[in-house]
Amino acid sequence: MHPQFFSDMNIWHNIFCVITSPRYGWEVINDSNIPVGRVMRSAYLPLLFVLALSCFVPMIYDRTIPFSTSLMTGIVMFSTYFISYYMIVYLLGGAYPELVKTQGSAARLNDYILYNLIFLVLLMILRNLLPSDFTPVLFLMLYLPWMAYRGTGNLFVHKDKVNRFVVISSVLLLGLPLALEALLGLFVI
Repeated sequence: MHPQFFSDMNIWHNIFCVITSPRYGWEVINDSNIPVGRVMRSAYLPLLFVLALSCFVPMIYDRTIPFSTSLMTGIVMFSTYFISYYMIVYLLGGAYPELVKTQGSAARLNDYILYNLIFLVLLMILRNLLPSDFTPVLFLMLYLPWMAYRGTGNLFVHKDKVNRFVVISSVLLLGLPLALEALLGLFVI
């Protein structure tokens, strides 16, 4: 087996751990020292591709949805989460410069953002695969602030700023993709 295969399996293990047990999951992510670029290439971008493909599934349930609409929706969803990652990195790094002072702390912030967005992308894929707007999937988005809170222990956030950081990061992680999706959705026919 190729060594990268085992590294990729570790990434999926990390994703599983951070979703099922955020405190333990963030420790595992921190200990694994997998470069952010590898997580991006091996998990995030493939998941964005699956998200875009999942936008075609509603055509099975609703024959009135044209191919062009599904294609545009897939492009919008891929673009939304791709752009969101970079915007959130920029905004959180600007709001909390102490989190990007060193290369190690910047990598932890990028991991924090990336793994939280992976959770949201998985929820969006699940939403697209179900035959209707299954509301409990959207309620699972409310789990993200808990994941975010548990992840602050691995970041270098001052103890008096943790609650504020969790609120700001959760609003960015949940709100920015929704705002971008609405904005880019204006171009869907």
